[in-house]
Amino acid sequence: MSSESSSELHVVMFPFFAFGHICPFVQLSNKLSLHGVRISFLSAPGNIARIKSSLLATPTTQIISLPIPVVEGLPPGHNSTAETTPAVAGLLKKALDLMQPQIKTILAELKPHFVFFDLLQHWLPKLASQIGIKTISYTVFSATSTSYLTVPARIGEEGESPSIGDLMKPPNGYPSSSITSVKAFQARDFSIVYKSFDGGPTICDRAVGSRLGCTAMLLKTCQEMEGPYVDFIKTQFKKPVLLTGPLVPDPPSGVLDEKWANWLGQFPAKSVIFCSFGSETFLNHDQIKELVLGLELTGLPFFLVLNFPAELDSQTELNQALPSSFLERVKGRGVLHTGWVQQQLILAHSSVGCYVCHSGFSSLIEALVNDCQLAMLPLKGDQFLNTKLIAGDLKAGVEINRRDEDGYFGKDDICEAVKTVMLDVDKEPGKSMRENHKKWREFLLNAQIQNQYIVELIEELKAMA
Repeated sequence: MSSESSSELHVVMFPFFAFGHICPFVQLSNKLSLHGVRISFLSAPGNIARIKSSLLATPTTQIISLPIPVVEGLPPGHNSTAETTPAVAGLLKKALDLMQPQIKTILAELKPHFVFFDLLQHWLPKLASQIGIKTISYTVFSATSTSYLTVPARIGEEGESPSIGDLMKPPNGYPSSSITSVKAFQARDFSIVYKSFDGGPTICDRAVGSRLGCTAMLLKTCQEMEGPYVDFIKTQFKKPVLLTGPLVPDPPSGVLDEKWANWLGQFPAKSVIFCSFGSETFLNHDQIKELVLGLELTGLPFFLVLNFPAELDSQTELNQALPSSFLERVKGRGVLHTGWVQQQLILAHSSVGCYVCHSGFSSLIEALVNDCQLAMLPLKGDQFLNTKLIAGDLKAGVEINRRDEDGYFGKDDICEAVKTVMLDVDKEPGKSMRENHKKWREFLLNAQIQNQYIVELIEELKAMA
């Protein structure tokens, strides 16, 4: 492709059917299409409207609908993990595996240079190579969590799963960093990555197989933030590892709903705690109770967003979880909301000074680019390791303390963490955290550096095509 322009570079995007996966594929598509790369985006019918609302409409971008095959137990119309229980999400992986003939037909028609695919489609590299198409395994998780959980060093010689004791320690050869061990409750949560659903391959088998089979790997990160982990991944997979940069979200468009703008506007700058755990991470009733009591204990105004699994009634759940007379006590200074909110616009509001979150990697980047101090309460999987990256390696936030064995946290743990980043501004460690936060914010807001990652990625793709 030496003499061709990037307008002739054609990439198919094929994420798993979970919006935590789809969104980084959309973000990357938008960055590439601004440089003239042609994008064909594949997803299930029920996800198309939401993808369309955030994918840049250009003459060289198209969305292709993939009917979900019939799988026993998978309700018709279930097109993403957002509307499912964990068991049904497992059935979505089964449906994904049944899509191979459909995918082969589409790829043979489109004849793209590359398919960017997700960690669960371990069968794709072989299928694509049969029709002469190169594959890029695009990992939407942090390099920190990828290198801890889904590398060959985690799979025993006989293919046996690691024990909880093994998972409390990093794999052999892991870079020396602040991640020297994890708590027992976190290791137990990690074990799901090595369990088979319905006799099929485990998440780890799929991820490692995808990366060993592909032409090159692509990570949603940058050398500056996660260099040692990127280097470890290179030694583990022994193939080209490309980087997108951290894919900083564009500044939010539109204006904040008047109701929320008015409520936030009555408080001083940097005094409000915003607390949200994304659309697919849920707290149980006991955790909600301690969280709200902890927020009350800070004495600061707070805006709390709580969501519940799709099969439950949110209002009923909320009423059962809240301590008695809580809403009366915090009237005027506490908002509780279920459902979607304009998160980026809220984080950007001048009165918001702290973000209590679950440490999804995209949420952390959103917090760092806004001037919101981070108090992190990771609840599952990669979130535990993302927290260690931010609180440990980058020292740009605080992890809410939890008990080793069962992960219990109390109201005092919540209050203490928020106090460290919001109230103890002249004391350590709060003071240096703020300085580090500011340093990373400036780095992430440097458009030139971020764009350079995309420019270099396109150059590398052209050389490979």
